[in-house]
Amino acid sequence: MLAMTDINTIRNLRNNHDKSIQHIANELEINWRTAKKYADENLLPEPKVRKKTGMMYVEYWGGIVALWLSEDSKLPKKKRRTVDFMTKELKNLGFPGSYRTVCDFVKDWKATHYVEANEDQGFERLEHPPAEAQLDFGTMEVCHEGTFKDIKALVMSFPYSNGGFAVALPAENQECLLEGLKVLFRQSGGVPRKIRIDNMSTAVTQVKSKTEPAVLTDGFLQFATYYGFETQVCNPRSGNEKGSVENKVGYVRYNFFPATPIMKDFASFNEALAVQLAKDRERAHYEKHVLISELWLEEKADLLALPDVAYPVFKEIEVKANKYNEIKLDGERIHIPRARNHSIIYGLLRFDSYQLVSTDGEIIAEGPRPYMMKKRAIDWQAILLDWRRKLRAMHYSRYWKYLPERIKLYLSHPDWKEQAKRVDQLLVLLVTNDMLGIDQNFYDLIGSSKEADAYDVDWNDYDAFLKSSNGEAAS
Repeated sequence: MLAMTDINTIRNLRNNHDKSIQHIANELEINWRTAKKYADENLLPEPKVRKKTGMMYVEYWGGIVALWLSEDSKLPKKKRRTVDFMTKELKNLGFPGSYRTVCDFVKDWKATHYVEANEDQGFERLEHPPAEAQLDFGTMEVCHEGTFKDIKALVMSFPYSNGGFAVALPAENQECLLEGLKVLFRQSGGVPRKIRIDNMSTAVTQVKSKTEPAVLTDGFLQFATYYGFETQVCNPRSGNEKGSVENKVGYVRYNFFPATPIMKDFASFNEALAVQLAKDRERAHYEKHVLISELWLEEKADLLALPDVAYPVFKEIEVKANKYNEIKLDGERIHIPRARNHSIIYGLLRFDSYQLVSTDGEIIAEGPRPYMMKKRAIDWQAILLDWRRKLRAMHYSRYWKYLPERIKLYLSHPDWKEQAKRVDQLLVLLVTNDMLGIDQNFYDLIGSSKEADAYDVDWNDYDAFLKSSNGEAAS
C-alpha cells in the first residue's frame, strides 16, 4: 500500500490537474493498475481480518499439539506432557520448527481454552476512601556512634491524600511493630479505620489463601481491638493491593535516607523524620493537583480518636540458662551471673530493652536487646587511603560527615603537605585503634607521636575551638 502522501498526490493530479492514468503512472514511476486503483476507486477503510499464520496454524502441526493439550487437560498436572517433550515428539514426526514455536502455540491455546485463563488478568484500580491506611516495613541504613547500622522504617501511607508517616525502629518483630504503630498514630493525630498489611509474620500467623482467610496473631489482634481499627490482609504475592505504601517506602528511602544520615538515638531521629515528612506534605498531589497537606486535613477528620491511655507493648517469655550461666535472646547468647541459681527466669521484652525477673519478682538483669548493638564498622583505612590520593576533595567525601569533630578539625589544616602527614598518622593509628578510640584518646595518641609537629600545634586548644563553634565541649 502506498503512503497517504502518495495517494493524495495521485488524487490531486487526477482530479485537480486532469492528468491521465498513464501520465500519473509515468510521472510517479508506479504501475498503471496501481495508479488506476488510487486515482478512480473509492478508498473506504475496512476492518482488517487478522488471521494467524505460521506452520502451527496453516499446517497440521498445530492440530497435533492441540489434541495433546486437550487430552492432557483431563489429566493431573504431573501426568501432562511438557513443551520440551512435545517438541521432541514433533521432531520425530519431521517437524521443522523450534521449541519456541511450540511454546508460543501452547501459550496461545491455553489462553483460549483453559477456564482459568479466561479470567481477567488485569488489575482493578482500587478506590481509597479517607482514613484507610497501608503499612509496610523497609530497611534503611544510618550512621550511629561512628558505625553503620541497618534499621527498619515502618511506613504508613494514606492513599486518599497520599500523606505518609514513618518511624525508625531497631528490628522487625511484633514489639517493634506495635510500638511503631503507636508512634505513627500519635504523629497522624488519630487511628485509621482500616489498615492494609501484607502477610508479615509479626502480625499474621496463618497466611491468607484462596479458600481460607488470614489469621492474625493474638498480640496484634488484641492491639487492633484496643485501638479499634480493622485489619485487611493482602493476598500473597499481591503487592499491587498495597501499592501506595510500596511506593512510599521507596520514596522515604530515596528522599530521606539517600546518603546514610547520622542518628544520635531513635527518639531524636524520629522527631526529625516526622518534621521532614510534614514539610514534604506541602506539595501537590500527583493526581488531584491539590496540596497533600490540604487533603490530609480533610482526611484526618475521619480518623478514629486516640484512646486516653496508650497500649503497653511488651512480651513475656520464659528462658533457661545453660551451664555457663548464659541465656539465649534474639538469637544471641547473653551471660547472666548466677543465672543457674534460678530454676525459672521470666523475660519481659520491650522493643528496645529486656528485663529478666525471678519467680520472686527480683530483677536479675536488664539491658538493651541484642539487636540494638548490631553495627558495621566503617572501613576508615580504605577511605583514608582514597583521601590520601585526593586530599583536595577530602572535605567533599560522603564519609567526611561521619568523622568525629576533633578529627575533622585535625585534618582541616590549610597546608596540603601537613594534611597528607596527618592522614598518614591516622592510618598508622588505625592499625591498632578504631576511629572512635582515636577521638576519645586523641591527646595521648597524637602526643605520643615520635615526629614533632611542624607547626608546633597545642592540641589542647582543639576543645576550646570546638566549644566556641559548637556551643559544647567535645567528648
